Amino acid sequence: MPAPLPHDHLPSVPSLAVESEDITHGERLSDAHVFNDWGMTGQNLSPHLRWSGAPAETRSYAVTCFDPDAPTGSGFWHWVVFDIPAAVTELPTGAGTSPDFKGLPEGAVHVRNDYGSKDYGGSAPPPGDPHRYVFTVHALGVDSLGIDDSVSPAVAGFNITANTLARGHIVAHFGL
Repeated sequence: MPAPLPHDHLPSVPSLAVESEDITHGERLSDAHVFNDWGMTGQNLSPHLRWSGAPAETRSYAVTCFDPDAPTGSGFWHWVVFDIPAAVTELPTGAGTSPDFKGLPEGAVHVRNDYGSKDYGGSAPPPGDPHRYVFTVHALGVDSLGIDDSVSPAVAGFNITANTLARGHIVAHFGL
């Protein structure tokens, strides 16, 4: 039985519509979004994401990518970025990719992913069954989470969850 998705156990909130020009719900990630290390030769580009349907009281957004199937006992955080202004409803391909972060709005904050870097880190599962990659957009009721880029993904997730008004996601998969 596959592991639950990371938001299955959280309080229910309204849904956002999330779509992408790069990834399709239920389909395989392309090599563009695969890590370029750990034996992988992908391009390590964060995917394009666009969202709609946020509540009127939305004051900012957060975007996360999580692998609930990683053999760690706690999953694997590939991307955590927050304090995205409420006027922004789309991130272009590569917005979370360092060193340029082209297309990431000013003021947005990355925390360390589980690779140890403050950016998007693409998929790199061990050989075996495909892993799910859950790209989630969270509509938040605060302008800023009030935390900085030194916190862990779990602390960022706690603060994101505490302020979430709505969320939506796309789940893609990748395996060797």
